[in-house]
Amino acid sequence: MSSAKVNVGVIGFGFSSRTFHCPLIVSSPYLHLSAVVERHSDKSAQAYPGVKVVKSAEELFGQNDIDLVVITTPNDSHFSLAKEAMLKGKNVVVEKPFTITSQEAEELVQVAKDTGKVCSVYQNRRWDGDFLTVKKLLAGGQLGRLVEYESHFDRFRNFSKAGWREKDDQPGSGMLYDLGAHLIDQALDLFGLPKSVFATISNQRQLKECNVIDDFTIILEYEGHKAFLRSSMLARTSPVLRFSLRGMNGAFIKHHLDVQEEQLKNGLTPSSAGYGVEDEARWGCVNTDVDGLHWVGKIETQKGDYLSFYNNVGEAILKKDPNHLRVKPEHGAACIRIIELAQQSSQEGRFIPL
Repeated sequence: MSSAKVNVGVIGFGFSSRTFHCPLIVSSPYLHLSAVVERHSDKSAQAYPGVKVVKSAEELFGQNDIDLVVITTPNDSHFSLAKEAMLKGKNVVVEKPFTITSQEAEELVQVAKDTGKVCSVYQNRRWDGDFLTVKKLLAGGQLGRLVEYESHFDRFRNFSKAGWREKDDQPGSGMLYDLGAHLIDQALDLFGLPKSVFATISNQRQLKECNVIDDFTIILEYEGHKAFLRSSMLARTSPVLRFSLRGMNGAFIKHHLDVQEEQLKNGLTPSSAGYGVEDEARWGCVNTDVDGLHWVGKIETQKGDYLSFYNNVGEAILKKDPNHLRVKPEHGAACIRIIELAQQSSQEGRFIPL
């Protein structure tokens, strides 16, 4: 491995790889995009001259100069590819969700320990600007003791979209494993593991060609407050609600989604002017009491910073220190465990204790 940069091989060059992973990898001072697995094209080499196109994961694993493997394949392949990569001596980043089952997730945690390799889950939305703002508000205590945390990722699409994410016979398809993995990870990052989990999970659209989960509400019960995690494919409100927090002293409400995904889709990168910066019209609002003063008004959204995820991974590999990771494999396993408990709760209609 080069002492200056980590050589990266990416498996897959679909939407996630093209939009989120490759642009950030090439933006990081710690990483070098070396190879991409594409079975049927060479689009990655056209987008990134100098990148080597290989035709299989096995071919990638066999390249001694590859230090980090990034897995952006369908969810049901995450476990086997991540395990094989670590056993072949590679560090790993797995697109969320980490795995399909908690048993698989716990096995990957153990493989990472046994091999001493860095293993992380791509939970980039810990670096959403709005989430960073919420973290600061809670850390600063401006709302007083928190009593209710509500977090949404809503969409509107009343038809099915081609692709494995909406195939009912594809393990790990549907919104619970997709957007749910982000919502759960953010809540766990803020509050840790809950005392119990309650959920209602459904297929609201009832499309003949698409019988996957497209709506859920998850309630994580903590000591003194609850976290409500909500996602629907039939939310046509504009703007969409993102956060609603209630505390003993006041409240915070935020609409609109973080700007980085749209910016990356439009070709911006972390080095572009205005990247991660949200317009004032989209800022959240607070209504609270602080030090005897009633405070009502906008809160400037923190600058979003997805690049921090990959910078942290690069640093951990160069330091040869998996504990340096911000998103650890144990976090991925905890998220999958909550997904399983949410499924159980929805089936049984009760709170499930951890």
